[in-house]
Amino acid sequence: MVFDLYSKRQKRLRGESPDFYIYDEIPFQLKVQIVFLWELGLGDIDEENPAAAYKLIVQTLREEYGNFSLAKVPYDATYFDELRTFFLSESDTERVLDAIELSFKALSSFGRAFNYRRNPQANELVEKAISDLNIRFKEHGLGYQFTNNEIIRIDSELIHAEVVKPVLRLLNQPYFKGAEDEYLAAHEHYRHGNTKEALVECLKSFESAMMGICKKRGWAYGEKDTAKTLIDICMANGLIPTFWQSQLNGLRSMLEGAVPTGRNRLAGHGQGADPTEVPTHLVSYMMHMTASTLKFLVEADTALR
Repeated sequence: MVFDLYSKRQKRLRGESPDFYIYDEIPFQLKVQIVFLWELGLGDIDEENPAAAYKLIVQTLREEYGNFSLAKVPYDATYFDELRTFFLSESDTERVLDAIELSFKALSSFGRAFNYRRNPQANELVEKAISDLNIRFKEHGLGYQFTNNEIIRIDSELIHAEVVKPVLRLLNQPYFKGAEDEYLAAHEHYRHGNTKEALVECLKSFESAMMGICKKRGWAYGEKDTAKTLIDICMANGLIPTFWQSQLNGLRSMLEGAVPTGRNRLAGHGQGADPTEVPTHLVSYMMHMTASTLKFLVEADTALR
């Protein structure tokens, strides 16, 4: 459990709490707190095979990194020992995040499957552990959250809470599976600094959401239709009420121009002789705009009779 200690409250009163996010350094104190969460959430989750989750995490990381072991540990060390040693000593931020993401994915699947036999409240315990992880991220001013079984980078807590998380919940249905996967892929590229690829995935997600609506509604469309064509189809079929269209002329220009134009001009075509740079703040803005647009489209589809 995360406690609001006296020292934390005093730091907030003195204005010493982080007021901006960091991304390239994982504080050692946070690593230790995450190890405690592992011990609480993953420890002894299966009475018959208590090392199952740790074995899965360690073997997956070994294979993906192409190493026979993650860290130098005694011959008789457990999988947990190896994971903990690697995690506490690793300086590569992305590898540390790999371990956090994989471990909490394991907590989600193993915890719900195995703990339920002994504790009917296992699902609540899993959600509490994930909530505590996100609280720890926030306490340390780290710009990441564990959402939809993935770690995603966040730039604005308000936008993340009010737009990104709700749109991921809305997209979590069959017709929007492609859009969900592509929007999460955009976050993954963004987290790794692949700004152009993030913009491309934003457009793909935007187009996939409209294709999902067309398929669900039985509206004729082509698999290779561009964003402009798909917008026209959605408009023609009343996704946006007619009496709103005159008042919301800006909406069409946003849907048709903002997301696709940003992608087309900076990422979707050849760079020429000089490679183009896509500023991180621009990509952040475009991703938030994409999330808002996806949220609007899905909610408009839900409201359409």
